[in-house]
Amino acid sequence: MVTLEKIRSDLEKKLQEDQNLHYVDVNADTLEEALADAAVQLDTRVSLLEYEVLEQGFPGIIGLMKKPWTIRAYENAVQVKKRKKTEQGVFADQEIEEENVVVDRDGLFYIHYFQSQINLKVIPPLGKGTPVSLKEVMAKLKRADTLDLEEDLIKELVQNGTDGDYQPVGLYEHDAAGDALIQVEIARDEMKATINVTAPAMGGSEASPDQIKRLLTTQGIVAGISDEKIQEFVDMPVYGIPVVVAEAILPVDGRDAYIAYQFETDRSKLKMKESESGQVDFKELNLIQNVVEGQPLAQKMLAERGKAGKTLFGKYLEAKNGKDIPMPLGKNVKVDTDGRTIIAECNGQVLLVGDKITVEPIMEVEGVNIKTGNITFLGTVVVKGNVDDGFKIKASGNIEVYGNVGASTLEAEGDIVVSLGIMGRDEGYIKCGKSLWAKFIQNTKCDVEEYIVVSDGIINSDVTANKKILLQGKRAAIIGGHLFATEEIFAKTIGSNGGGSETVLEVGFDPRAKRRLEELQEAQSVIIKELDELELDISTLENTKKVRRSLPKEKEDRLVKETARKQEIVQQSEAMSQEIQQIQSHLRELKVIGRVSAAQTVYSGVKIYIRDVKEEIRNEIKAVTFYLEDGFVRHGKYEPPSAEDQKRAPDGYSTN
Repeated sequence: MVTLEKIRSDLEKKLQEDQNLHYVDVNADTLEEALADAAVQLDTRVSLLEYEVLEQGFPGIIGLMKKPWTIRAYENAVQVKKRKKTEQGVFADQEIEEENVVVDRDGLFYIHYFQSQINLKVIPPLGKGTPVSLKEVMAKLKRADTLDLEEDLIKELVQNGTDGDYQPVGLYEHDAAGDALIQVEIARDEMKATINVTAPAMGGSEASPDQIKRLLTTQGIVAGISDEKIQEFVDMPVYGIPVVVAEAILPVDGRDAYIAYQFETDRSKLKMKESESGQVDFKELNLIQNVVEGQPLAQKMLAERGKAGKTLFGKYLEAKNGKDIPMPLGKNVKVDTDGRTIIAECNGQVLLVGDKITVEPIMEVEGVNIKTGNITFLGTVVVKGNVDDGFKIKASGNIEVYGNVGASTLEAEGDIVVSLGIMGRDEGYIKCGKSLWAKFIQNTKCDVEEYIVVSDGIINSDVTANKKILLQGKRAAIIGGHLFATEEIFAKTIGSNGGGSETVLEVGFDPRAKRRLEELQEAQSVIIKELDELELDISTLENTKKVRRSLPKEKEDRLVKETARKQEIVQQSEAMSQEIQQIQSHLRELKVIGRVSAAQTVYSGVKIYIRDVKEEIRNEIKAVTFYLEDGFVRHGKYEPPSAEDQKRAPDGYSTN
């Protein structure tokens, strides 16, 4: 039969088990890594873990805004109990207690006289505390009016304790005339009740917990009775002084709604990045808080209802409910489907403008220098001045620079537009997912997915465009450097009068594919050389083993290791050969043949590659277009860029 006492016992046992569970809080890039880390810390298996997600992680975009997972992991309660049983043996079928810091405390005992019974309460010692002395207890119990004592029970209770309760252990000669008198006083506002107890005479009964509670209820008190305060008085009675034993349940006003921000709202707390050695990079000021579309930015914590109170007589005490607040919605943010979470509507920088959360998809700065530091931004960056030497801009949108770009690094998933020039000083690097526009490019490496459009010139630079390189200004010169374009290269002049820096132009192929092909071929030649050496050594060891029937352990281990390495190299080489064949097939099937055109002069010394065919210019050539025909580079009449290419401009710009 299921009784109320059985249910209470089961619930207490379950609560104790939950309290005894160990847990760890773990941060990791993925949920799987976090669980693995927690399993190590808790010395268990991942399959035996239970966990709750404290903060959901985010993988980030282009390596930005990565957010770790934060979880709280517990070991399964059943497994904890099993392990404890194993550690404690057959007597471990007791409640499991969590290991805590033990505080030393001596044992305590209390003896009180309620009605005609002698009652004993024993609290066992903690840590290295001294146990309660049976001799001392017996001495206190044997008063002149003591009639009978259960000595065996007393001995057991002194040894094991009484679980915080008073246990009757004997009888004494009770004189009701000497009983303690209890007076209950209740405040006029019904908020507090006190008792004032007179000391009992010899043979009189002391005030018991049940007696005090009964008196309070007979006075009409139905709320706020404190068992703890009553127990404290009974253990250590104070006579003749009012003692508070009941207090009204005070109302608790509800908490007002508030916004829990998931970004730093105080920009002064944004800190510069440190290296692993602890050094601060003053170019990495870390002032920009990038967010991606759909990313949670803040959550409204709803107002709470107040909790009403009660006077001692049960009268209702009203509490105030928390106040609601409006959602602080600025530009480019919205409320998620839960009605509480504010999320970004686009990539960009999250800001608190006034009291409103705003996402700015365009970041404007006067210049990029020591004041701004390096810039990494999920959106478009507009620089109204120059980009100083040594600084970096990385953007998921466009980059627009109204001034010059020095020996810096610019990376954009969209276009890069430089109103003036790029002077890389052999350290500058430009990479963009669309097209690059600039007045001139000098001593800079450029890697562009679509078009490179320059008005004045490209000088001593390593430039790659997956479509066309177009030089269309008054000077429009290519002087020195190495230029790749899958389709076409147009300029007014190519090379320089009297030689100077080598000028190499290549068209008609996929430059990235060719570069990858060269990397693969070089890497394959290295591992093939290693394979030849391994095969020779393996062959020598195997022949020695055949003759001697066995090898020393050191050589046997070497044979096993080298055989495994041989298989690994063979697999790597096969994978490389397959990729090499695919790239070669792609390059052969490339429909774009490629052209190089100069409206004015191509100077001697210029080298032109159309696909794999080389043409070295020995004499100046005027107004010419180079193209491939029948396996030879031909010189034809100059063919200007198409009307579309002549008008090509960045989105939102015109050629005027």
